Amino acid sequence: MLDVKFEGKKAVIDVRERILNGEHPRNEIFEYVKQASIGTIFEIHVPKRAQPLVNGLESFGLNVIVNEIGPAHYMLVAAKLEEI
Repeated sequence: MLDVKFEGKKAVIDVRERILNGEHPRNEIFEYVKQASIGTIFEIHVPKRAQPLVNGLESFGLNVIVNEIGPAHYMLVAAKLEEI
């Protein structure tokens, strides 16, 4: 189950540990993004660049910014501006 923490309209999703444990929560993230309200900002923390996740989010029409925070820590930021 996806653990989401809220900071106002920002949904913070940290899946680093799950991915490092061999899980693939990409589809859970996609479903969450689809169901989220317009105006939601997503801050997704992953242990690697996660290009398939970025590509999937971009296929929904989201612009994704990828920031390398540190070793094995990337932050993806995107905002839902319209229904998917």
